[in-house]
Amino acid sequence: MAKQDYYDILGISRNADQAEIKSAYRKLAIKYHPDKNPDNKEAEEKFKEAAEAYEVLSNPEKRQRYDQFGHAGGASGGFSGGGMNMEDIFSQFGDIFGGGGSPFESFFGGGQRSGRRVSKGSNLRIKVKLTLSEIAKGAEKKIKVNKKVVCSTCDGTGAKDKSSFNTCRTCGGTGAVRRVTNTILGQMQTTSTCPTCNGEGVEISAKCTTCHGDGLTRGEETITINIPAGVSEGMQLSMSGKGNAAPRGGIPGDLIILIEEIPHETLKRDGTNVIYDLYINFVDAALGTNVEVPTIDGKAKIKIDSGTQGGKILRLKGKGVPEVNSYHKGDQLVYVNVWTPKALSPDEKELLERLRNSPNFKPQPGRNEKSFFERVKEYFE
Repeated sequence: MAKQDYYDILGISRNADQAEIKSAYRKLAIKYHPDKNPDNKEAEEKFKEAAEAYEVLSNPEKRQRYDQFGHAGGASGGFSGGGMNMEDIFSQFGDIFGGGGSPFESFFGGGQRSGRRVSKGSNLRIKVKLTLSEIAKGAEKKIKVNKKVVCSTCDGTGAKDKSSFNTCRTCGGTGAVRRVTNTILGQMQTTSTCPTCNGEGVEISAKCTTCHGDGLTRGEETITINIPAGVSEGMQLSMSGKGNAAPRGGIPGDLIILIEEIPHETLKRDGTNVIYDLYINFVDAALGTNVEVPTIDGKAKIKIDSGTQGGKILRLKGKGVPEVNSYHKGDQLVYVNVWTPKALSPDEKELLERLRNSPNFKPQPGRNEKSFFERVKEYFE
């Protein structure tokens, strides 16, 4: 089933600014929050949908890809929000309500949820080089990525063993500290991440000897990347959760894939169209002929009509590159260039001299076809 438009989920226009996006998400998060809707699966799904929409539209880079390519802008598996659980949402978007600890405490009385902070791994960036054929058809690439992975010795906890964990003395295991200050309006309570345990709720007395307490080590992973047809130079795709791992069971970062095009030997890309420069001699241009030209898919035969002028553009429909997330496909444009020989034998010179004075070999501007630039303009109109 097709996914609902993110703008429709938040009930905003496509020109909405960040303040409108944040306000719309805040209202929906309050409305469908699990604490207000216990055991309500429908409300829970709407809560997650709103978080997914906010995750994309609040990020300028992700929003730009979404506006251009729709849900396919996230590459393999789409954008990351669909795989988020409740803890992911609370840890990533808690600041939308201000303060620390539980993002919903000020609305639902506090205490229902832990203030522990869930860490997120950093993103990784890689470059993937594609041929014109791979771009036109789409490609599956298996890439070996060296990145931070969860330590196998301590399972990412950073501790030597289970006995090394102690409840944080500062926050009592909640991961957050509360402060009460006196103001002209009365007493104000604020909540912030515990500075001692960094929001984890525990202190480690003995660190893991493999990762030295980080919970992470370096490792290599082979990742399969499905690249859609029609991507272009400089385009960025993302794979959720395929970046660096996060310690203490946190959320992995994303893998950002930068597309690079490998230049083709004979074809040039112009958006969705492909251009080929064809050179023929003036005899073939005058008499007409059949020639083979290279295409993305192989070779194609085309007919050169008699009397073809230099600069004529021939079109091979549908032989170009498709648009991303679209059924539209470009064409191949064949630019005809009439080649003039520089060295002639005596017999060839004599033959051409006899033809020089022929009426059909004299330029006749009034009967000539339109200029090259006029034909190009007319073609694209």
